[in-house]
Amino acid sequence: MSSRRLSPDQPQSFAFQPETLEKAQWWMTKYPPERKQSAVIPVLWLVQKQEGWISEPALRAVADLLEMAVMRVLEVATFYTMFQLEPVGKAALIQVCGTTPCMLRGATELIALCEAELGPRDHLSGDGLFTWQEVECLGACCNAPMAQINDYYYEDLTPESLKAIIDAFRNGETPAPGSAIGRRSSEPAGGALTLTDPSLYDGSRALPITAIPNAKEPA
Repeated sequence: MSSRRLSPDQPQSFAFQPETLEKAQWWMTKYPPERKQSAVIPVLWLVQKQEGWISEPALRAVADLLEMAVMRVLEVATFYTMFQLEPVGKAALIQVCGTTPCMLRGATELIALCEAELGPRDHLSGDGLFTWQEVECLGACCNAPMAQINDYYYEDLTPESLKAIIDAFRNGETPAPGSAIGRRSSEPAGGALTLTDPSLYDGSRALPITAIPNAKEPA
């Protein structure tokens, strides 16, 4: 596992926004009062949604809220790679899957594009709008190569389609997530090859209950 450390550049303070604090307290009610530390992961996630990353003052605020040692909160934040420990791009956090299925389908080219367009991985781009990372399997292998951008999956990517997505985020737009080639769900490229007759699943072939031996009408 790679070393995960807090950013050397830290804000002076952190404060929960009212809606963040309300949601954090809602999560805390899911546990007995003496076990409220169990809410640390969702509370950290709420902090990240508010700020974009987890700062050292935020760790202390979470520890105070949950009445637990700051070191325990730090242990959680540094263990789970979903928590960002330094500022990320204001427009998009791009996480390119680099595991085998995506690598075989062109993830190397996507990574090269990100490096050329946005600079080194795990760092803010020069304009402060982007951060990109290479991550492990995101579970969309059927539609490889793919990337998670902010909260959504962008699949069946090519360097050209990924560049168009980056340009759209740079222009303040939010491109529609999903397959770049119009694939529906995880069907084969070009559409389904089996179960193509709608009558197989739309209920039109279902027998009336009177045609089923010993069947009774519902009460």
